Amino acid sequence: MAATKVIREVLEHHRRLRTGGCTGRVCPRCLRHHRDAIAAAMARGRTIEFLLPAFPTKSPNPAKVLGPLPDLAEELALRFLESLCERIADAYPPGARIRICSDGRVFNDLIGVSDDNVTRYVHELNRMIDRVGATHLDQFTLDDVCPGDDHAQLRTRLTAGRGPHPDELRAEVRRGGDLVHMYRGITRFMLEDLSVPGYTGSRAALQRRSRELAYGVIARSRAWDALLAELFPDAVRLSIHPQPCSTRKIGLLLADTPDTWLTPWHSAAVDTGDGRFTLMKRAEAEAAGARLVTAHGRPSHFVLPRPGTTGHIPVSATGAPHHAR
Repeated sequence: MAATKVIREVLEHHRRLRTGGCTGRVCPRCLRHHRDAIAAAMARGRTIEFLLPAFPTKSPNPAKVLGPLPDLAEELALRFLESLCERIADAYPPGARIRICSDGRVFNDLIGVSDDNVTRYVHELNRMIDRVGATHLDQFTLDDVCPGDDHAQLRTRLTAGRGPHPDELRAEVRRGGDLVHMYRGITRFMLEDLSVPGYTGSRAALQRRSRELAYGVIARSRAWDALLAELFPDAVRLSIHPQPCSTRKIGLLLADTPDTWLTPWHSAAVDTGDGRFTLMKRAEAEAAGARLVTAHGRPSHFVLPRPGTTGHIPVSATGAPHHAR
């Protein structure tokens, strides 16, 4: 059955919770759960539409990323998504399309990133999609909902009547359940992102602020999720967060990384020397002796030293490895 082949292609890259209940490389319960949604889309004979809220903006912490603009970490993720759509087309000729619902504008004021940097990130990501020749990807942002509106006004309109109050989220976390994992993961990211050079407060104060901001980010994200459901009711939902077994969304792992919460916009791409890339925080890559490589006039990625070398790593004239272009 074509629907089974399609969902298998997606679930091969399932980002799952360690205690989420999934079994096997391709969880049979998740396969059964999501197959019907794929089959329904295929029954209409049209392109399968996936929605992926992702690629918001780079972390503001320079110890994690190479700068405010997309780099090879994002490029590799885009190439993976494009190749996934191409493999789906082999099983189902009308193919698939992934709409990247960039959510940076949704909560950038909470994480300390300017609206200008979000705009630059979105524009550069569009240029990157064109540059890599991705024909199955496009980007949708909050700006596209009400073009020309003030950014703060856009966020106000988004949350009006949508998304839970932070107090409701606090109660939900206290009850335990699936939200706890997301709350802890986002709190950890907030703590890392806010631990920037120049911070002079206490660690305890930063932890309290990170917990409060995590509730705000989750509330805004749920409002964005609700709006996307209104605008694209028939789309199959993907997520960059680990998901429990057989839930509404499919968690999708965008890169090879030992940390299931790490994303291209919270890290840098690192060439491990065996033709593969992983994601690492910038400070960790530098501590491992990795060499910074530039491409297109900007920092691009790191290359780990080869065993037995003195640390000199040859790079191509363009600064990018041939399998990443």
